[in-house]
Amino acid sequence: MLGSKYGIHRSLQPTGVLPQGAWKIDNTMKIYDNEILIDVSVLNIDAASFTQIKKAANKSEEKIKEIILGIVRERGKHHNPETGSGGMLIGIVTQIGSELKGKIDLKEGDRIATLVSLSLTPLNIKKIKALHLNRDQVEIEGQAILFESGIYAKLPEDMPETLALAVLDVAGAPAQTERLVKPGDTVVLIGGGGKSGVLCMYEARKRAGITGTIIGIGSSENSCQRMLELGWADHVIRADATDALAIMEAVAKVTAGRLADVTINCVNIPGTEMSSIMATRDRGTVYFFSMATSFTAAALGAEGVGKDVSMLIGNGYAFRHSDIALNLMRESKKLRELFERLYI
Repeated sequence: MLGSKYGIHRSLQPTGVLPQGAWKIDNTMKIYDNEILIDVSVLNIDAASFTQIKKAANKSEEKIKEIILGIVRERGKHHNPETGSGGMLIGIVTQIGSELKGKIDLKEGDRIATLVSLSLTPLNIKKIKALHLNRDQVEIEGQAILFESGIYAKLPEDMPETLALAVLDVAGAPAQTERLVKPGDTVVLIGGGGKSGVLCMYEARKRAGITGTIIGIGSSENSCQRMLELGWADHVIRADATDALAIMEAVAKVTAGRLADVTINCVNIPGTEMSSIMATRDRGTVYFFSMATSFTAAALGAEGVGKDVSMLIGNGYAFRHSDIALNLMRESKKLRELFERLYI
């Protein structure tokens, strides 16, 4: 039996909508002829989502497990109702629907990372085996389904799977940075010391070149120290990303009032929209990679302060984004050592 290539047949509440927008989806693991069944080993929870869950659980591991299991039990997917975001997974392909066999470059037994959000992926968790709070990863025993339209990456053989998962989770960010940053640009990275932030900083440094200026902003001493040690930023600023005036003034100070050509927001907390907008010059570009972004706040806020900036939604997919992100680990010894220290 064929289902919709986009998974609409799995939407239960309401019916007839795309599964990402559905409140509840069918997570029974009997596949349709154009679906793929995966034995899941690790979930990489979206940073904004995991931050919210940890805060709600007061960092209690048992409570965190209860919240994750409760979301999946209620919704049939890991779709955090507070943040609207999910994450991604890695696992082994165990069954390929008859309509897909021979038409895709997968075979049963392949280890893959899904490059679509857990917020639309049918998921069944039998058991949570371990939590890794420092890297937003959850080891589980469970299964998931990938729709015909779902994108994925085979896990590379030259790096550990948890490292590959950490990189692939934010692969859209450096790929979009590659497109946005031009030679000579001034680039501000809000949350530049985080997982997506350091990837974007490395890519921005390459693209802006020696005539460009890279400014990293972090809220913690550790984040700022990390950016200083990596050495790709011309300026590192410690500031509260929710304090729009302070961010604008700090960026204006190091750019002689010109502000940024491109601002990339990689933070995982809400309330940073206006900092990104006010750090950017008129006719500049703001890229909101953070899933904690309120696009209503961004649009109305820019209007309210009379800022003429282009604002881009952080689409997690870009053409060849998985290859681009994984290649950064191969290009930069510093990046790989940092990710190995923090995420495996």
